[in-house]
Amino acid sequence: MKLTNQLDQQEIKGLSVPVFGYELIRDSLLTDILGKEADSILYWAGKSLARKFPCKSSEELFSFFEEAGWGTLTLLKEAKREKTFELGGPFVERRFSIHSEPSFSLESGFLAEQITSHEQTEAESVIDIQKRTKKVTVTVKWE
Repeated sequence: MKLTNQLDQQEIKGLSVPVFGYELIRDSLLTDILGKEADSILYWAGKSLARKFPCKSSEELFSFFEEAGWGTLTLLKEAKREKTFELGGPFVERRFSIHSEPSFSLESGFLAEQITSHEQTEAESVIDIQKRTKKVTVTVKWE
């Protein structure tokens, strides 16, 4: 189920949220509320979101990331029990420019749970934050 299935397509196209409002909630309020456990909690929150919004294909997954304002997701490489994704684009670059240590745990957990669903076995992900290039690599592994 995509986010856009919940509202009329035309209604969504006419709506927009300022990036600043999204950043206030995501990077300031949630971090304050969750404290030092923010990364762990956001990882599990990402898994929970993935169960509520399953993506049946890679195209749906990539589209979800764009629609959610999480950035541009691309598949870099695929092995038997591992997939490596890159997250980049203007939203990600902005997070790097505003925060010295941006968190991508929510996205990481979301990807892990999507792969868990696709592969029908437990999957976990590891984040590699590349400050110089302002991109994030997420490697998802399963047994």
